[in-house]
This record gives sequence, C-alpha cells and structure tokens, in this order.
Amino acid sequence: MQHTDPELASFAQQTRAERRVLVVDLGFLGDGVHLIPALWELRAHYARAELHLVSTPSACAVIGLTRAVDQFWPVELRPELRSLAAQLRLILSLRRNRFDVALNLIAADRSVILMGLTGARHRLASRGPRWHFWNRWLIPHWLPQPKCEGPVFEQFRQALATAGFRLGPPRFDLQIPDAARAWAESQLPAGTVHMSLCSANPLKEWPVRHHAALAQLLLREKPGLPVAVSASARPREQERLDTLMQLLPGQAVRRLPAEMSVPQLAAVLARCRLHIGPDSGVIHVAMALDVPTLSIFRRRGTGWENWIPRGPKHRAFVQACSCADHRTDPCAVRGVPECLDALQPETVLDACRPHLE
Repeated sequence: MQHTDPELASFAQQTRAERRVLVVDLGFLGDGVHLIPALWELRAHYARAELHLVSTPSACAVIGLTRAVDQFWPVELRPELRSLAAQLRLILSLRRNRFDVALNLIAADRSVILMGLTGARHRLASRGPRWHFWNRWLIPHWLPQPKCEGPVFEQFRQALATAGFRLGPPRFDLQIPDAARAWAESQLPAGTVHMSLCSANPLKEWPVRHHAALAQLLLREKPGLPVAVSASARPREQERLDTLMQLLPGQAVRRLPAEMSVPQLAAVLARCRLHIGPDSGVIHVAMALDVPTLSIFRRRGTGWENWIPRGPKHRAFVQACSCADHRTDPCAVRGVPECLDALQPETVLDACRPHLE
C-alpha cells in the first residue's frame, strides 16, 4: 500500500542545516556510477555537512574518483566474502555516528533495513516495486516509485527533486589519479579499442567467438589498430578471456591484467577511442568518462532500457529475447542467450567504422 507524505516536498528545506548525512546504496559498479550525479546534488545542498556513503567496494571505488563524498563505508555483499559479524559491526558503527539524515534512492529490502537500523533522525527512501508492512516503521518518508523513463542517474536526480532538492546540470566529474594514468600509459597506447567480455550475469554476454571475429575484422579493417580486452579476476571470466586469446593466436590484441583496480580501469578507458561491451558496470564507467560506447543488451523484463548509455557518442544493440514472453527463462535453461548469439560481428563492425577514422 502506498501513502502520501504531506511533508515530502519540504524534506530538503527542513533538513538543510543538518551536518551528518548518510546515503545507503548497496549497488555494484554500474549502480555506483549512476548514483554519482545525485551525490553531487546532495553535496551542493548540504554544503556544510559531512556526506557519508554505505555501498559495495566497487561502487565506493568508482565514487571515490569524485570529491562528492567525505567518508565511505564499504560493505561486502558477495556470499563468499561477507560475514554476519562484519555487518553487525557496520550497523553499530553507523549508529554511533548519530547521523542526522539518511537517504536511499533504490528501495531494495536490504538497503531499507540497513538504513532503518542506522537510527538517523530523518530518513528518506524511494519506493520499489514491493511494499512491506514494516517499511513505514523503518523509513518515515517515501518518494514515489520512479517512472521507467530516462537513464537511471536522471531518475535518481528527479527523485531528489520530488523531495524539494533544487537540481543543477547532471555531472559525473571523475578524476583519475596520476598513478593510475601512468600505469594505463604503460599498458596501452591512446586511441585503443577496448572490449569487455563479461557481465555479472552470463546471459548478458555476447559469445566469445563473436568477440574474436570482431577483433579480427577490426585489425583487417585498420591494420595496426590497438585493440585491448579485459575481464575481472573471477575464474569464469578469466576462462572466457583464455578462450578468446586461443581464438586469436598471433593477433596484436592486448590482454589487460586481471587485477585492475577501478582507478586503473578508468584510466584505461580514458585512453580509448571506443569501448565495446555487454550490459555491465564497465560500460557505465566509460559513459561517465565521455568515452564512446557500443553496448549489447538483451531485451528482458522491465527497466533494462534505463541502463542504456544515451547520447550521440553511444550506440546500443538491443536484441529481442523470446524469454520475455515466457513465464520461465529458456535462455537460462539452455545456458546460452540465443538472442545475443544472433548479433553478428559484421553488424557490430559497421557501427565501429566511424570510430576508426
């Protein structure tokens, strides 16, 4: 059940003088990128306050490339790394800080519960698709559920506007450390085409053989073109990268190190003329750095279109998926996204050509 909050539009003005502000967002790399413009709005509004953020390590790392946040509280969510004791210590530490204001712009259950337990005096969250009877106990002020229009970062900003925050132009303003820039210069030349092989969800990934074919077509189209490929250090992703390199024997394709930090990744992307990849966090880091992108999306469910990079520098291949018409997920049963398999390397090459001149 949804409720109308008569004080919602004045929340920003009522809390403007508060000095300790906490944002809770337990998203990962791409979620962190899309949160940045909203954080800048909060930084401007609470100009004399300390702005704290609870998020995952990867989100904290990319937001750490800005000066929008004063203190980070990383929380590990991966099952193999998280512990109940660590999460209890986090909650106790947050309560000891006695925050005046706590905000959450994406109402996942875990974030709502954590924010409610902080004990902040003023708590504001954005509604999600599910409403629990205990939500109002934890969070007194609720923003309406965002409409599925516009990029995610703009939805976050408009949610703040609903609570009375005055918005400026959206900004990311990532600042890459000098050490990361120097490291990237040692790894690849300026003007590289970068391909990212993997997503956290394997069903969002373009087949490895298509990546290999595209790399060969690019090198044939423009001999001497620097091409680099990357994947995270997770074993499954490194296995995909191993397979790719086996399909490209003797080809001038640079395999980037598995243990790149987020600042190093950003520095690599900043040297590239084009980033090609699936629906993953890397595509959003490239977008925030104003690097042209070619992204590959699988049409599935609702809300996915809000994650597509927008603007003249970005193009997305959106593949219609038959799974959208099934109560079950045939792609998951087969383990192969047939819709992405149907996207041919020659088609992607055509979209690359303007970036090769």
